[in-house]
Amino acid sequence: MNGDKKYWLDRPGSADKLFWALCTVCALLLVADAFYEKHPHFAVEYWFGFYALFGLVVSLGLVLSATALRSLVTRKEDYYDDD
Repeated sequence: MNGDKKYWLDRPGSADKLFWALCTVCALLLVADAFYEKHPHFAVEYWFGFYALFGLVVSLGLVLSATALRSLVTRKEDYYDDD
């Protein structure tokens, strides 16, 4: 093996196709929310697209909290170097 093998994600445009396929699946799942009977535990779960919005808010919260936590746990670059 000489490392010349190219995979499908290495081809130009493949990552864009994957991104748009994921966006299409997410949009279809959001539309599908209108076509089934809901059995919620709380009134807020009746809202159209509640779980999509909830997932977006929670994932953004995780990213922001991880960014804040990084400043607390990050060490200097030369932390393990001998003096």
